[in-house]
Amino acid sequence: MWIRRNFPSATHLMRLKLNPHISVDCVVFGFDRGSLKVLLVERLFSDGHTGEAFSDLKLPGSLVYDNENLDHAACRVLRELTGLDHIYLEQLSVFDSPERTSSATDRNWLQHETGIEIGRIISVAYFALIRFEKMMELLSRMNQKTHWTDARHPGRLPFDHNMIVRKGLEHLQTRMRIEPIAMELLPRKFTLRQLQEVYEVLLGREMDNRNFRKKLHRNGYFVPLNEKEKDVAHKPARLYTFDKTRYERNKKDSVIFSI
Repeated sequence: MWIRRNFPSATHLMRLKLNPHISVDCVVFGFDRGSLKVLLVERLFSDGHTGEAFSDLKLPGSLVYDNENLDHAACRVLRELTGLDHIYLEQLSVFDSPERTSSATDRNWLQHETGIEIGRIISVAYFALIRFEKMMELLSRMNQKTHWTDARHPGRLPFDHNMIVRKGLEHLQTRMRIEPIAMELLPRKFTLRQLQEVYEVLLGREMDNRNFRKKLHRNGYFVPLNEKEKDVAHKPARLYTFDKTRYERNKKDSVIFSI
């Protein structure tokens, strides 16, 4: 789903207050070199009481401003982080455990960042997919505070961010079987080998080439182009594109996508 991005301007937000009880967190997936990645940001903090300094990684997120709705907050977080528009984004789940902010380190960091004494925070997590070309564009200008990390082994994350990443993975694996959201991880022009690799990596199992391609042709959404791969060491394969218009038309008639 595409969320509209007519969110408040930065100048308007500066006049508003942060709500200390509600936040958004974004689990952003990208696919590169046969591996599913998740986008993390570095948090640096020096405890004013103990002088202890630490550095770790977390999901991108933010407290929500007064008069800012949740969708706008999630879009703001992604735009500020990546500078990219037209990212596939949808609401994932609510994380409301009273233990989310039980760590003194996490609470101290929140107070340091916001200037607000933080108690319990309920977070609404968002699920985002970045297409291959945009991921490469982002990699070329990422700074040291942002990292693409193995989505299945992101290390120990603060708050309940490990749980959010796992929930995002489960959601992706469930949805990609019945909806073509995996297309959001591929180039707009792709080979069938690249498409199969995405499904195999995300589902964690090998797929029979012949059966996989039969299902693709049965769906009828994958259009062969009069183009082939370029600058590859092996025999160039034909390129395909996904017919999103046909899919949306059939979706209205309850024609199920499946792979």
